Amino acid sequence: MTEIGKARWATKFPELGTKPIAIEPLVSQDMFERERDEIFKKTWLKVGRVEEVAKVGDYKVKRIDVANTSIILMHGKDGRIRAFHNVCSHRANKVVDEVGEETFGNSRAAVMTCRFHGWVYDAEGDIVHIPQEEMFLSCIDKKEDGLASVHCDVWNGFIFINLAEIPKQGLKEYLKGYANHFEAFPFDDHPYCYTYVTELNCNWKIGVDAFAEAYHVQTIHAGTFPGVRSIEFNDVELFGDHRTGGIYVDSGAPPSPAAALAHKLARASLGEFADTSLLPATINPQRRENFVFELSVMFPNFLLHVTDGLWFTHQFWPISKDKTLWEGKYYVSKPSSYSMLWGLEHSQILQRNAWLEDTATMEATHAAAESGAKSKMFLQDEEVLLRHGYHVLAKYTGIPTEIE
Repeated sequence: MTEIGKARWATKFPELGTKPIAIEPLVSQDMFERERDEIFKKTWLKVGRVEEVAKVGDYKVKRIDVANTSIILMHGKDGRIRAFHNVCSHRANKVVDEVGEETFGNSRAAVMTCRFHGWVYDAEGDIVHIPQEEMFLSCIDKKEDGLASVHCDVWNGFIFINLAEIPKQGLKEYLKGYANHFEAFPFDDHPYCYTYVTELNCNWKIGVDAFAEAYHVQTIHAGTFPGVRSIEFNDVELFGDHRTGGIYVDSGAPPSPAAALAHKLARASLGEFADTSLLPATINPQRRENFVFELSVMFPNFLLHVTDGLWFTHQFWPISKDKTLWEGKYYVSKPSSYSMLWGLEHSQILQRNAWLEDTATMEATHAAAESGAKSKMFLQDEEVLLRHGYHVLAKYTGIPTEIE
């Protein structure tokens, strides 16, 4: 392990300060409303992957409770993926009925039909058919009066939307150096996805914070990863509103025979060290053998973690100030044999257990925060990604997050 200074990140990023962080932003209705209006309705939000709408006519409907809307993503005949509010121009019915927080389907003709009165829209959002059109006495422009479009762009296979009427910046500008940092990672090589979704009775930032540090591993995950003797957080970089860092582990015990076999068959477990030679130069730049994975947070609510052979994400969608939708997705290589499938299943169950250990703390954290017994929280130097997150939050909302 390398020598860890007591204030190396505070020294590298002095603009973040070292003061305690207020607990009030976790439980404040005013903060929630500011976040909704100034962040979730104005910044770029990751809402899918291109594989989910890979063919012409494929569509996905994504519910976004914090903005009181749902979004249709559709793959058009011209190969573009576009986004629209899921609202019919006739009488504001939802064009596509939702089944849960995400709904998928395909229309070979690349059109969407509102089931209420049968209005039909193409993949560009234009009206292509109105039943009994001659009965409408007002003039309807089938292009101008089509679906309400939403700004949509794609980076590295990730689909983003921006709900602002005119975004302050394009997606690439918003991502800044973050996009360059992960540009060479082979996300497409690992398309096989395990998904976990649930509602948590906590503020969305509590969820983000729990997955944005490794300080908790030796306590919360002592049973799942019993061989961990120490954790090091290194390679921290800040990219405007976004941040990243690498996790390194001093492991004192070998994996169980089953875990070792699963890793050999599938390379899908965080319980083993990565083959760093296969990673882009920006990930584990020192090529240290005890590297486990890169942990990053894309503001506001998307966490992306990568390593050799797999990558995984967490996304925390606010529903209210004290309720959050958590989506955890674990991406690995597509199994080519039953033995590899067994290895994948073993590895993802280990990871699922770790995620359950993490999410089990979140509701308790929120309940304790709401008690009012404490007004501030103290972050150690290794929790620099959390400190940066509150720094960015204050920039957008105008509400201070530090306590003097």
